[in-house]
Amino acid sequence: MSNSQAINQAVANLYNTYPFPPDPLSDLEPPGYNWRWNWISAYSFCTGMKPATEDIRILDAGCGTGSSTDYLIHLNPEAEVTAIDISEKALEVAEKRCHRSGVIAKHAKSVKFLNLRLEEATQLEGEFDFINSVGVLHHLPEPEKGIQALAQKLKPGGIFHIFVYAELGRWEISLMQKAIALLQGDQRGDYRDGVKVGREIFANLPENNRILQQDKKLWSLENHRDESFADMYVHPQEIDYNIETLFDLIDASGLDFVGFSNPGYWQLDRLVGKSPELIKRAETLSDRELYRLIELLDPNLTHYEFFLAKPPLSQQDWSDDKLLELAIPELNPCMQGFPSQNFLNFEYQMVDLSDEEYQFMLACGQNPAKQANVGNILSNCPLDLARVRSLFKQQLVILSSPPEKNH
Repeated sequence: MSNSQAINQAVANLYNTYPFPPDPLSDLEPPGYNWRWNWISAYSFCTGMKPATEDIRILDAGCGTGSSTDYLIHLNPEAEVTAIDISEKALEVAEKRCHRSGVIAKHAKSVKFLNLRLEEATQLEGEFDFINSVGVLHHLPEPEKGIQALAQKLKPGGIFHIFVYAELGRWEISLMQKAIALLQGDQRGDYRDGVKVGREIFANLPENNRILQQDKKLWSLENHRDESFADMYVHPQEIDYNIETLFDLIDASGLDFVGFSNPGYWQLDRLVGKSPELIKRAETLSDRELYRLIELLDPNLTHYEFFLAKPPLSQQDWSDDKLLELAIPELNPCMQGFPSQNFLNFEYQMVDLSDEEYQFMLACGQNPAKQANVGNILSNCPLDLARVRSLFKQQLVILSSPPEKNH
């Protein structure tokens, strides 16, 4: 058995022992949403416009126990969904979850669950419009091979959502992983023993210990479950990234970097905005150097979440007033509590609309057959184009180009 095969087997053994994530099964559809798993919302974020079709193929690459798959099926009712995972036990839970929640019964298209490693994704038929891989690539023996295999299956113009660990924000976790491994010695690979050792360490560390304090601050609520504790502290394979190594991985994929899905974190002015001199110096940096500077100054980031795309991916910025007036607006599907002037946006953050903004969004939600364009709505609503752009940038409305007329 090669080293890569041994690592993959060790990872499979972990998740067969502790299927992850340990989210309870439910007889109800998944609550709320994750906008990154909603094709319309994610595509609009990446391109600035609504996708031309919702009849797509989605791959959940490394689905675990199916929490992500449950959402992907639920949030994309017209999509064909395929979920793959290295762990047979986790995959069994995933399939059971999606049947029990009722999302499969209501889904018009096919849903498949396959026991495959990410590196084997090339065996899948056809290409996918949307690939989701959350918390998986960093557990592969050779992440480059995994991301390359998935990139081969991404359709031109398709988007790829990825989540991988960041080393700076997981420093204490890395220390604990190494400490547990040292104390386990020859028993490393016995994951139940690893959990026992780890819990014993935490139970005996001084109250002011940095590792203990960080766990209490960020992780202890979820880590009361052995599955979560094992995934975090007893994992046999983990690669944590920084901006430089992350973009090495992205470059290896051959895909285009679209952007981080938490752009607010990557704004330098929130850190040193009071210093015009520093902001001016930073203007000479490349995008990657700027990202590196930001994570060095704010090293609490525990993971990177971002989108890649396979060219050609058309993008629209709506900076031209005439073009924006002709755009067809509709509400982002990932909001909670609308219609109201106060509701939760795509990131579950409270939004407070002005009277004029509320009127505009009401009109977007009532747009019959999506025929009225921005200009039509503004003729009956005292809002200017600048504030329409603001609603769009906040991902509260989604825009699409008007249908081309036959001449």
